[in-house]
This record gives sequence, structure tokens and C-alpha cells, in this order.
Amino acid sequence: MSNQFSRCGILFVISAPSGAGKTTLVEALRQTPNFLYSVSCTTRAPRGGEIEGEDYLFLSNADFRKRVNAGDFLEYAQVHGDFYGTLRGPLITNLKNGIDVLIDIDTQGAAAIRNCDDPFIRQALADVFIMPPDLEELRRRLLKRATETPGQIESRLETAAREMELWRDYRYTIISKSMEEDLQKFRYIMGAESYLSQRLIQN
Repeated sequence: MSNQFSRCGILFVISAPSGAGKTTLVEALRQTPNFLYSVSCTTRAPRGGEIEGEDYLFLSNADFRKRVNAGDFLEYAQVHGDFYGTLRGPLITNLKNGIDVLIDIDTQGAAAIRNCDDPFIRQALADVFIMPPDLEELRRRLLKRATETPGQIESRLETAAREMELWRDYRYTIISKSMEEDLQKFRYIMGAESYLSQRLIQN
């Protein structure tokens, strides 16, 4: 009997309400060689400092719809008036090559992946919800980053309240503290997932 083992990649999906610290956590995770980061497509305009192909693939509405019709997206959703989507092809190729992939998406997108019709994707999935301490802390963080109008902040807080009720749908929930603590907890999850017996393939 061969004792040579390999495994397919793990699809780490991370979701959190706006202002919960997800972006900071994802940026820290992207500094390590553990993942390939899946760059989402969006129809929204770039924010200051965002780089095409690194932060997002910025598409026109027409191009986005063309890709939807072609079946290119694993999931897509409209959030705050803009479309966001995850391309299926590159993601599956990397997972089949044993490369772990990290996706940063909202709760709609996570639900679509969780319920997708591809058993390979469902088997690869490890979804994580970052739970903010409370809505007041979220409000403070949104005000601090100063990228939204007061109306947009209220809209994001309303959305956050709904999203925070969905934490039970995720395999893991991290109660957000400091970025360092959140990062350490996420690394514990990475370790546990990589040692699951069901992920191993005996060659």
C-alpha cells in the first residue's frame, strides 16, 4: 500500500459586514504564500489606490452581463447597486492542482457557493464568518475610514445587521478582536482544514 498522499486545494470563503475588519485580515493573509487570492469582478468604480487585477477586475455593466450569460461566474450578486462576481474557471483549475484559494465575498455570494450544483466545489469549501463586536463598533470603523456618505453608512449598517444573523450558516465564525488575533484564529482554521481525512488522496 502506498503512503504517498496529496490533496485538492481548499476553497476558503471569508465574509463579514462592511467595517468588520475583513479587508485588513485578507490583506494580511495575502502577504503569506498559503493561498492564491481569487480576484473578484465588479462593476463599481475603483476607489483611490485600488489596482486593476489585484483588488478587483473592473468590468462595465455590459461586459459583466456578457460573462453572466456565458456562465463564467461561480456566483454573482448585486450589492449596494453594483455587481460582484467570482470567475469559475481559474478557481477550479487551481483547486484541482492542489492550490488553496481564498475568496473575500459577501453573504449572498457565500450562500451561492455553499448551494452550488458542483460537488467538487462544495467538498472544497471551508467558509468563515467574521463577526464584529457590535453595530456601534461597526459605525465607528465606517466613520473612521471616511469612504462613504452618512446615507451610505446607514445603508451598510442596515445590511450588516441582516448579515450578522447568518453566522450559523458558516462552518466557522471568528468573533473579531484585533487583526492579530483574527489572523491567528484564521490560521488555526487553515491548519485544521488541511488535515481533514476527507481531503487526503492516497496515491
